[in-house]
Amino acid sequence: MGAGHAHRLYRHGHSPVHTLPPHTKLAATFLFVVVVVSTPREAMWAFAVYAVLLAAVAFHARVPAGFLLARLLIEVPFVAFAVLMPFVAEGERVHVLGLSLSENGLWGAWNVLAKGTLGVAASVLLAATTELRELLLGLQRLKLPPLLVQIASFMIRYGDVITDEMRRMRIARESRGFEARGVRHWGVLAKSAGALFIRSYERGERVHLAMVSRGYAGAMPVIDESTASGAQWRHALTLPCAALVVCLLGWAL
Repeated sequence: MGAGHAHRLYRHGHSPVHTLPPHTKLAATFLFVVVVVSTPREAMWAFAVYAVLLAAVAFHARVPAGFLLARLLIEVPFVAFAVLMPFVAEGERVHVLGLSLSENGLWGAWNVLAKGTLGVAASVLLAATTELRELLLGLQRLKLPPLLVQIASFMIRYGDVITDEMRRMRIARESRGFEARGVRHWGVLAKSAGALFIRSYERGERVHLAMVSRGYAGAMPVIDESTASGAQWRHALTLPCAALVVCLLGWAL
C-alpha cells in the first residue's frame, strides 16, 4: 500500500483505541451501525445510551469533544432534509407552536437525525483513530475484493495529486492577472478543466507503466500483515456488543 498517508480526520495519538488493529475497528464500527439502524425509532432512550457509549469510546481514544463535533457538520444536508420531513410528509397532523406537522414526518425526522448522527459519529471516531493506509490494510484483511481495495487506494492517493495540480493551475492563472468574475470567464475555466483531465490521464498512464515495469500483475504486495489477538477482538467488539444489548431491550420494552 506504500507509505503512510495522513488525512484531516485523523488525530495522532497512542491511546488503546489507536493501537487496535484496523480490521477490528472496521468490524466493530460496521456492527455498531447495523445495531443502531436496527433499533426501533420509538426507543428514544436507546439512542441516548448509544451516544453515551460513543462518548466513552471518544474519551478512551482521547478524542476531544470539539474535534468530534466540528466534524459532525458533514451531516448538515441530512439535517436539512430531516427538518423538512414534518412539513411535506403525509398522514395525521399535529400542531406544534402553531405549525401543522405530520406525525409520521416527525418520527421520520427523528429517525434520520438520531441514526444518522450516531453513524457519522462512529465513522468520525474510526477515522480519527485510524490512518488511511491502515484502513486500506484493514479492508484487505477483512477479505474485501482486492480490486476494490486497489481502487480505493488509488482514489485516495491521486485525489491529493489532482488537488495539488488544480492549486498550481489556479496560481498560474492568478499570476497572469486572471480572476473569474462571471459567465464570460467560464471558457477559461473549462479549458483548465480539460487540461487537468489530460494531465491526470497522462500521469495515470505513466504510473501504470512504472508499476508494470516493477512486476505489477493485478495485485498489490502485502507489506504489513496485520493480525489481531483474541483480547484485541474482545476489546474492539465491546462497543457493538453493548449496543446489541441496548437494541434488544429497545425491542422488548
